Amino acid sequence: MSDFDAIDALLASAAEPAPLPPAEQRRALREALGLSRAQVARALAVSPSTVGGWEAGRDPSGEVRGKYAYFLGQAEDKVQARRSTAEHAEPAAEAEAAPASPPSTATVDDTDDTDDTEGTEPQPCVLCGQPAHDQVEGYPQHLDAAQCGAGAAVPGGPAETADAPGAATRTVRSPGRGVKVVPVGRRAQSAAHSPDLIGTAVAETLAQHRGDVEAATAALIKRAIPDAMALLDHTRTGGRYDIVAHPWMPDILRKQSARGADHIWEARPKWTRPELPAGQHEVTALDINGAYLSALKTHLPIGQLEHSTGTLHDRRRAGVHLITPPAWDHDHVLPNPLGNRDEPGPLWVTEPTLRLLLRLSGPKYGLCDPPEIHESFTSGATEGLLEKFRIALKDARDRAITEDDEVTLEYVKAMYSKFVSTLGESNYNRELYRSDWMHLIRSQAFANLWMKTYKAYDEGLMVVRAMGTDELHVIGDWRAVFDEGRGVAQVKVKDTYSLGEDAAPAAP
Repeated sequence: MSDFDAIDALLASAAEPAPLPPAEQRRALREALGLSRAQVARALAVSPSTVGGWEAGRDPSGEVRGKYAYFLGQAEDKVQARRSTAEHAEPAAEAEAAPASPPSTATVDDTDDTDDTEGTEPQPCVLCGQPAHDQVEGYPQHLDAAQCGAGAAVPGGPAETADAPGAATRTVRSPGRGVKVVPVGRRAQSAAHSPDLIGTAVAETLAQHRGDVEAATAALIKRAIPDAMALLDHTRTGGRYDIVAHPWMPDILRKQSARGADHIWEARPKWTRPELPAGQHEVTALDINGAYLSALKTHLPIGQLEHSTGTLHDRRRAGVHLITPPAWDHDHVLPNPLGNRDEPGPLWVTEPTLRLLLRLSGPKYGLCDPPEIHESFTSGATEGLLEKFRIALKDARDRAITEDDEVTLEYVKAMYSKFVSTLGESNYNRELYRSDWMHLIRSQAFANLWMKTYKAYDEGLMVVRAMGTDELHVIGDWRAVFDEGRGVAQVKVKDTYSLGEDAAPAAP
């Protein structure tokens, strides 16, 4: 066999990919059968976000494409069968149903609320059942509360007479008429009916490992990323915005090499106070709890980023910005909000960093000049995009701390920390590529630490170090400034140590 024959045989053996209906039809078929994305995802052994991506236009490949095509084909057959059954059932039902005879009494005129029907045969009142000569919307009803038995006091209830002010009444919707519906917000749901994805995962994993805490914890941490994506998908149910999984990203948000970085500066602090007063000082290293968890509450761009130029900042949008930062003259007592950056000139920063600089340049703080904005990549934004996701993780974390449940605590920590760290071009999270979100959430954590640093300084503490997202070293009565504990809004002691030397002893 020649080389060309081998190539022809290979091409002939290549199977055609299973055909798929258009993206909008995929979602319609699933919803027509009353199935959730999570149910379909479990059947196909993928995550709910993957199913959402397919319904948004991405096509699966390989073996899972054939399974998804089979599901859609069977779903379409079932939907058509239901429609056919309903179409045959409707004529039969119409033939069996006898036409309802209209009431023999007069009806209310369209231009009036009542009608004088004296002389007609009384009919049972729809409120009290006693004979009534009047009608409302074609149905017999007493118009005078004194005549209607429905206005009488309920036995065992307040003793109100029918003709007294505030007498009890009933409202009856007229049969045959539609009920008017007004928007009053989304329907609330009892917490008992909301599935506890985190608690269920922990219980099942502990059962699989026969109560071995270390093995269960390791297994839960290993599955933290897909579980976080499933939780995100669950908390986004009914959300106003669809999260785009793989939107277009500008080159500044793309890695320059396989092991390199993009152009975004996250403003990570790594600051140490250059000089302390003479004498010995007791330093407390504080740990900021749940730094990344708190940072999930930040302004995130909803859709694809759009390029713009100019010096104005639109607070309704969020993204990344090329700025010339202002000079910082307070490094001897406070860290630079830009972190440790020695190179001068413009740089790309995130929304939290820009907003922090604008805030510090305002009249309340007056610590620096405003930054100069040159160009931006932004989109319409909201601070609550991940709020339900954040609250679900926070509640699970709080319960785990209260119940001394270290398995759940480590699992939840892994969920939100790995969720943030794999939002970029990661092989561990293929469901959501939003490197802009990753940078924004990290920068929000750094900005949050800076504001805590300023709070310590403003309340009279001496700030010694500020590092990363969660480490703050101070001298002074820090408990008068911060609440101690393991909650997200609290801090805990990481270390204590001494700096400086004792003053020379006085001469005898």
